[in-house]
Parts: sequence; structure tokens; C-alpha cells
Amino acid sequence: MTESTDDILTRPLGVPEAKAPEQPSGPLGRVVMAARQPKVAAGAIAAGLILSLGLIVALGDPQGGEPHAEALIAMREPAARTAPPAPVAEPPVATLSPAPSQLQRSAEEIETASGVTVVRPPGSAPTDAVVIRVPPPSTPRLAPAPDARISEAGRHGLMPKLGEGRVRALDVYARAEDPGSGPRIAIVITGLGVGQAATAGATARLPAPVSLAFLPYGAEAERAAARARDAGHEVFLQLPMEPFDYPDSDPGPQTLLTALKGPENADRLAWALARFPGYVGIVNYMGSKLMADVAFEPVLREVGARGLGFLDDGTGPKPASAPANKSRTPIARAELVLDATPRADAIDAALVQAEARAKASGFALVSASGAALTVDRIARWARDIESHGVRLVPASVALRGARDKRVSTAD
Repeated sequence: MTESTDDILTRPLGVPEAKAPEQPSGPLGRVVMAARQPKVAAGAIAAGLILSLGLIVALGDPQGGEPHAEALIAMREPAARTAPPAPVAEPPVATLSPAPSQLQRSAEEIETASGVTVVRPPGSAPTDAVVIRVPPPSTPRLAPAPDARISEAGRHGLMPKLGEGRVRALDVYARAEDPGSGPRIAIVITGLGVGQAATAGATARLPAPVSLAFLPYGAEAERAAARARDAGHEVFLQLPMEPFDYPDSDPGPQTLLTALKGPENADRLAWALARFPGYVGIVNYMGSKLMADVAFEPVLREVGARGLGFLDDGTGPKPASAPANKSRTPIARAELVLDATPRADAIDAALVQAEARAKASGFALVSASGAALTVDRIARWARDIESHGVRLVPASVALRGARDKRVSTAD
């Protein structure tokens, strides 16, 4: 083997060249070399393990070199709690808890219906509480409705019927007359059930002996009539009937017409009778033409056959000739319409006139609409009615004492 130049320059002087150990040649030499290579690899691995263990012992890493993260949690002092404000004592008021929109609507509608102007500080609104007016214990309670003895199912719903022993709705659902003596005035308020403000105002502000008549329209008619009865008012059902200027004046759907055949008017009557329970009789809604026509006789007969009475509100002209009341249905006609002229002074004058009629004959039946102005004037007048020498009675008194009267003779 020839010695390279680098070996000559780097080898110390006087040191003979180290000879590489002789390697076996041939197949045996290859076996020896192969045996030596694994030992070298194993030694390297062992050295690496020893180095790793040394680092662990030196550095104290419990995770063994695995990746990890650290988060710093800072502890804060809890915020100081403030004491709740002391409750403010308020006078006890009975309240309900309906939705906010219902609360405001109720307060505003009652104030509107009352006819009284409410002055509040700027930015204020009606109270969020609905005050419940609890009737005094002495207030007569009306019979529950419907009464199974005088009710039956019809094609449009539950209707009144004449019960066994001739028990009538006119008697069962009527308000008892308050004890007393002297001239009496009966007032029936019409046109209710379709305007919430007018209906609520009449129910809440008028004395309980005042009778209330409800139209058969509107989703609230049944609930409104029930609330009126809960407040002590006896109720009537208003029946839409054809006036002389129909259809210019149109009472509404299901109006009874002179041109219809008997079964058609009977079906429309049945529809109206099923609108709500608890009424003592029927009040006309318009109807001047029908009440003067022979088409009214079967209607009147059906009303009496179901234990009801019929009250003419006096808004139309008195028929010169009316159909015979063969069924002897109780009938009465209002002598005076209090708000025929819808002004405060005219209504007050009509109330004075009603007092005079009651004092002259002992009893007067009058009618009025549910307009806010009318309700307000009647409510003011009724506050000191006892000092006028007259008393209020329900309108059913006129019907229960008029069983044998005919519409042509009712004044």
C-alpha cells in the first residue's frame, strides 16, 4: 500500500506507521465485519439512552420531554355586594297581572269610557295595575248561566228553552228588584259587546240595576256579557232586524228580513240565540220595518216559546198596526230614549223627564245607547237618585209584569 502525502506530514517523527489489523479475507472476512456493525449501533443507542436519563435527572422534567403548556390563574377579590333598597310601603290594592299591553289598554279604555279627563305629570302613563272593584256583600248575585233546566243544544249552539213547569229564562236570569217603595225607573243600555271601551265603561260605571243589552257580534260578546252579569247587571240579547231604510241602514250579518221565508228567519234567529247564555229577553237592533210586518209574528212566537220577553227600545216609530201577539209573549216598549239628542244638557233633561213620568205613573221604562257621554250623564245622575224620590229597577220588571200586554198597546 502506498503512503499518502498527508499521512507523512501528520505522522510524528520516529513513529512507525500503524498497520491496520488484518481483516480476514474472503467469506469469513465478510462475516466478521457484519458481526461488528450491530455492536457499534447498539453502543450508540445505549449512549443516547444514558444521555437522556442524565438530562432527566439533571433537569427534573416529570413530563419526560412531552409537550405541555402552562396557564396562569389570577385570583380576584369578590366585588362588594350592595344592599337592596328598602321596600317602599304602599297602600294595599287588589291587582291582576296581565300582559303589559293589556294593562295599558285596560286603563286607557276605562278612562276613555268614563268621560273624565285625567291630568298627569308630563311623561307619566296610566297605572300598570288593574284595580278590581269588589261588589259589596249586599249586592244580589245572578243565577249561574247557562242553566241546564232551561237550555238545549241547537244547530248553532246552546239556546234557551222553556223548562218543565214553564220555568223561564226571563225569571231565572233576571235580577231581583231591590227592596223599597216609590216611583221606579228601569233603564236598558243598548249596543254593547262590540266596543271594549263602551262595554267596560257601562259595566263598571253604571249602577247594577241598570240592564245591559249586547249585540250578537264580536268575539268578546260572550265574555263581556258574563262580566256584566258578574257585576250584577241583568243582560239582554239584541236581535238585528230590518229597518225601513234597509240596506242603506244595515244592522249586519244574519239580519231578519221581511222578504225571507219563515224557515230562513227562524235559522237566523237561532244563530243569534246561541251567541251567549244568561239573557232574560230580546231587544231589537233597528227593526222598524220587520216589527210592523206579518213576518214578525213567528219571530215573536218563537221568542215567547223559549221563555224570553221582547223589549222594544223605542228608537223607531211606534207601529200604527202591529201583528197580533197570539203567543202572549211578554212585550214592553221604552217610553223615552235618553240620548235621542246626544248632548249632555239634553240627556240631563231627558232624565228629569223620566223622573216625572215615573212619579206620574209609578213606573217608567227608558233606553239609551252605550256612548261614553250617555253613560257618564246617567252615572252622575244616579249618584244621588234617592234624593230625587225615585229608585232604579231592572228592565225585566217591565216584562215580568206585562205578560198579557201586546206590542200594539205598549206605550
